Amino acid sequence: MATAWSMGPGTLEVPLSLFAKNRQRLAEQLKPGHIVVLQGGDEISHYDTDVNYVFRQEAYFTWVCGVREPGCYFALDVKTKKSYLFVPRLPEEYEVWMGKLLSCLEFKNIYGLDEVHYVDQLQEVLTALKPDTLLTLCGPNTDSGLTAKEAVFEGINEFNVDNEILFPIIAELRVFKTPEEIEVMRYVCKVSSDAHKQVMLYTRPGIMEYQCEAVFLEHCYRVGGCRHVSYTCICGSGHNAATLHYGHAAAPNSKQLRDGEMCLFDMGGNYAGYAADITCSFPANGKFTEDQKLIYEAVLAARDAVIREAKPGVLWPDMHLTANRAMLEHLKKGGLLKGDVESMIENGVNHILQPHGLGHLLGLDVHDVGGYLAHCPPRPASLSRLRTARALAPHMLLTVEPGCYFIPRLVDNAKNNPKQRDFFNWDVVDRFRGFGGVRIEDDVLITDDGVENLTFVPRTVAEIEDFMANGANFK
Repeated sequence: MATAWSMGPGTLEVPLSLFAKNRQRLAEQLKPGHIVVLQGGDEISHYDTDVNYVFRQEAYFTWVCGVREPGCYFALDVKTKKSYLFVPRLPEEYEVWMGKLLSCLEFKNIYGLDEVHYVDQLQEVLTALKPDTLLTLCGPNTDSGLTAKEAVFEGINEFNVDNEILFPIIAELRVFKTPEEIEVMRYVCKVSSDAHKQVMLYTRPGIMEYQCEAVFLEHCYRVGGCRHVSYTCICGSGHNAATLHYGHAAAPNSKQLRDGEMCLFDMGGNYAGYAADITCSFPANGKFTEDQKLIYEAVLAARDAVIREAKPGVLWPDMHLTANRAMLEHLKKGGLLKGDVESMIENGVNHILQPHGLGHLLGLDVHDVGGYLAHCPPRPASLSRLRTARALAPHMLLTVEPGCYFIPRLVDNAKNNPKQRDFFNWDVVDRFRGFGGVRIEDDVLITDDGVENLTFVPRTVAEIEDFMANGANFK
C-alpha cells in the first residue's frame, strides 16, 4: 500500500498521513452516529465540445482524502473512524482511450483508505452502516460569495441529512495547518519563489508580458511538478501594474515591456492542491529610478512592519493599518504626501493608494476559507476589503501583500475630494500618472512568537538590482 504521493524524482513526497490526520481531526469534532459525505469535483467540458478542462479536485475533498480523480464521493464514519471512497464504474471502452481501469483494491492501495466501492453502491453501503445522520457540506465562501457544493446522490432522501453541522467545523480546521500541510506549503512556496527568480533573470525591455508568465509556468511544472498554478498569472508592466487582477481574458498579459517601466508579477504554483501566492515588483531594465525606488521602498516598509509585528493574538485589521501607516509615512518623507498620517487614514487616503486588504488566509484555496465564519470578528465597516478580521494564531498561513498604485480613477477621485486632495502634493503625484503600481507579497506562517516567511526572493532595492545584473545566488 502506498504511503505517499509525488510527481516523481525531485518533487515533494506528500505523505498520505496528511489526509488521515485531517480525517482524525474532523472525527474528533463530531459525534458517533454521524457519517460525513462529501462529493468531489466533476470534469467540465469546454462548452458543448468533447474537450475537457484539466481537472482540479474540489478543495474540501482534497483536504479529507487527497483523491485526484473526478466523479468520486467520500464518506467518513465518525464512530469507527473508517474511510470510504466511491469511484465511478467506468465502461471497458475507457481503457482504450483513457488508460487502465483501476480496481477498487488498486484505489484503496493508492490512497490508503479503508474501503473503496463504486458510486452506484453508495446508498447500499451507507444504509448498511446505519447512520443516525449524514452530514453534508453547505456553507458560504465569503471571498467568492458562492456556496460549497453539497453532496447529492440517488437515494439520499432515505437518510436523515444535516447540512449545517459540518461546514463551520471543517472550514475552521482548514484554517490551522498540520505539520504535514506546512511542509507542502514550504515546498510550493519555494518552487514558486525560484520560478519568480527565473522570471527576474529573464525579464528585459522588449519582451512580452506573457513570455514572463511562460517562464514561471515552465519552471513550476518542469522543476517543481506543479501542473497547475493557483490563479490566473498577473504579469502587469507599466500602467498595467495598476490593474489589480490583470491577466484575465480581456487583458491577457499581452503588452510589451518597455525600458523604464516597473513590472508587477503576481503568480503562485500549486502542488497537491496547496497554493502559493507571491508577488514581485521590479524594474524591467533591472535598475530603479528614484521615483521607482520611492514607491517600492514605501511598500517594502509596509511589508517589513507587518513581518516585524505580526504574532499570535494580534488582530489582522491592526496589521493592515500598521502597513498603511508605514507606507504613508515613507511617501510623506519622499514628498508625495503631506499632513498628518492618522488624518490621512481617517479620510481614506490609504484606500486611494491601496484599495485592497493587506492579505488573506492561504492553503488549499489561494483565498482560503475561514475568514468570516460565524464565531469570527465581522468584516470591519471601515476596512470592507479585508478578507478576514481574525486574531492571528499559530499554524495559520496568510499572505502579507501591501501595495501602492496610481489607479487613474481613484487618483482623480482624490483630487476632486475636498477631504483628501490636500494630503497630496499634486505636482509630484502627476509624475506618477501611468506609473502603474508596486505590490510585495510574501506567504507567511504564524508561529508561537512571530512569523516564518516562506518566500525566498530578492526584496530590497540592492538585492533586486544585484540579482538581475549578476544572477546572484539568492536563497
